[in-house]
Amino acid sequence: MPNQFSTSQGILFFRNRIFLPQVHDFRRRIISEFHDSPTGGHSGLKPTLTKIAASFYWPGLTRDTKEFIQHCSVCQQNKYLPKKPQGLIQPLPIPHQVWEDIFVDFITHLPAFAGHTVIWVICCRLSKYAHFLALPTHYTVESLAQRFSAEICRLHGLPTSIVSDRDPIFTSTFWRNLFKAQGTKLQFSSSYHPQTDGQTEVVNRGLEAYLRCFANHHPHSW
Repeated sequence: MPNQFSTSQGILFFRNRIFLPQVHDFRRRIISEFHDSPTGGHSGLKPTLTKIAASFYWPGLTRDTKEFIQHCSVCQQNKYLPKKPQGLIQPLPIPHQVWEDIFVDFITHLPAFAGHTVIWVICCRLSKYAHFLALPTHYTVESLAQRFSAEICRLHGLPTSIVSDRDPIFTSTFWRNLFKAQGTKLQFSSSYHPQTDGQTEVVNRGLEAYLRCFANHHPHSW
């Protein structure tokens, strides 16, 4: 396929992508940059391969990337094991507008950093865009309402519905009356049944895996 190769300023291209020869461990260093770096986030095969293939090419790119990820010690130590869910799960209705329907949850018991041990996860159910708010160990429903107004309502407006678990904060009278007055419907998951909103668990799981990978040796600097 000689017509698919071209050169520019001494660089060999294959279909407008840089062709990497097998020189020392150069290919491995490129994979490491797209997988191990903070922007790579120790992501899986498909997202890592997509980012590499956008700019580079070499024979066996998919095979080399898959082998690299399978032997990544950080991924092996910190990633979760995917497991097929059991039973028949009924999904929540699909939203029609971004930031109209959201879910909220807490990631707790983190190592203390600058007085914070909790991450408040707030995510749009349609776009999957998320905000992560660091919170102190002891917080009140009033302080959460202020943070919610300043960080979420200021940017996206008032949501139509909020999906959450049955945390005492979310079931409190203040929280219920606040959103009732604003016309927001509160939807609670079934007790001891996190599958009610799998999106929340997926976002939390991804964030926790990211933190484990990059704060592995310095957990107090997350």
